[in-house]
Amino acid sequence: MRAIVVGAGIGGLAATLSLRRAGHEVTLVERTPRFAEVGAGIQLAPNATRVLRRLGVLDAVAAWAVRPARVCFRTWSDGTDVCSHLLGREVEEEFGAPYLLLHRADLHQVLAAAVPSGSVRLDTTVVGVDQDDGAAYVTTASGERLGADVVVAADGIRSAARQWLFGADEALFSHTAAYRALLPAAAVADLDLPELGVWMGPGRHFVHYWVRRGELLNTVAVFTAEAAQESWTARAEPGEQLCEFAGWDPRVLGVLERAGQVLRYGIHTRAPLARWNVGRVTLLGDSAHATVPFLAQGAAQAIMDAAVLGEVLTDAAPADVPAALDRYVHRRLATATSSQAGAARAGEDFHLPDGPAAEARDARMAAYAAGHRFMPQAAGWTADAGDGPTAPV
Repeated sequence: MRAIVVGAGIGGLAATLSLRRAGHEVTLVERTPRFAEVGAGIQLAPNATRVLRRLGVLDAVAAWAVRPARVCFRTWSDGTDVCSHLLGREVEEEFGAPYLLLHRADLHQVLAAAVPSGSVRLDTTVVGVDQDDGAAYVTTASGERLGADVVVAADGIRSAARQWLFGADEALFSHTAAYRALLPAAAVADLDLPELGVWMGPGRHFVHYWVRRGELLNTVAVFTAEAAQESWTARAEPGEQLCEFAGWDPRVLGVLERAGQVLRYGIHTRAPLARWNVGRVTLLGDSAHATVPFLAQGAAQAIMDAAVLGEVLTDAAPADVPAALDRYVHRRLATATSSQAGAARAGEDFHLPDGPAAEARDARMAAYAAGHRFMPQAAGWTADAGDGPTAPV
């Protein structure tokens, strides 16, 4: 069969590799003129890395990554340890794939390198999608009409294809924003920082972990906000992050103070859909289920989408596509929607005000850690290519 994938982000690249692995001819259409380094850190749990192994790219991805020994949860004001969970060798033995920390651009580069250049059309903007009984089509800004047996819209949180399929519906501001920065390892060598740390406080939380083989510290300082631009490149005002996190543990403030370029990113999401597909066209990744990042599952869920899409279309004939896409959505929608809801609840949990509610959260988390080696959401890591629930924190 012939497939067109719209959007060359992580989801679109993974979908391209998965469909090629299923034996199909794939054209990947991307509006930007070249692949560029964007974003910052990303966490990949075993549900995602297991798929990357199947796609033949895990070793190349792991070569850029850090494998943390554990994740530590701490209180905001003095860094008191609430609990920790194992993430290293024990996770790989239990779930059959590693937990990796890496720069988003490094993951993107590995995935892009695995797609033959002849299958990619850069600098090509899609302005419409339509279909008939025998094929689906995308129309480009230059007036071309490209046809295929299936069209996969992986065009991100601001998906135009989502509106073409299901009508107008805007990205939703989560009332949270994040300061993002990358610091050289030498700049924070004197600070007592765990490999992967989550600091919880009133209306805010702070996450840090190593990326790019440990050369850089990725930091994400999340705070409640009335409004914020959804942009990977908008810069914060000098010192703005220090004012927002005034009074936090000196180690957190030390990281924020030493950060050079700090980006201010408004966190948006999309309302869950009852379905992602119409006929021969389907959504994938953020276009279907963009989520807040508080379970670190956004990219993983897109990669899982790609795996299931490839499975349902393996050995499929053109006439089978609409029914196969129904199976894809049936297998993935509940899990992705559960992950969205769990991530939102995790953010609320991290941001509880000091007092009885936060004390109860800390006690609950500590009690869970005393009886379980792995985080609650690890229940979703056992799923093979998307079957099974994703538990909230």
